[in-house]
Amino acid sequence: RYKSSIKTHFRCLKESVSTGDTETAADTAKKLTSTIDKAAARHAIHSNNAARKKSRVARLLSQL
Repeated sequence: RYKSSIKTHFRCLKESVSTGDTETAADTAKKLTSTIDKAAARHAIHSNNAARKKSRVARLLSQL
C-alpha cells in the first residue's frame, strides 16, 4: 500500500516539476514526504531508503 502510493506520488511530482507547476509540486511533495515517513515508521521500507527518497524529493523541488 505505501510503496505503491510512494511511486504514484513520485510520478506526479516529476510531472509537476517538468511542467513548472510549483503549487501542485509543493502539495505533492508534502503528501509524498508524509507517506514516506509513515512507511518507514511501520517498517514497510527501511529508514535509509526513506531518507534517500526524501532527499530525492528535496532535490526535485529545488529544480523549480
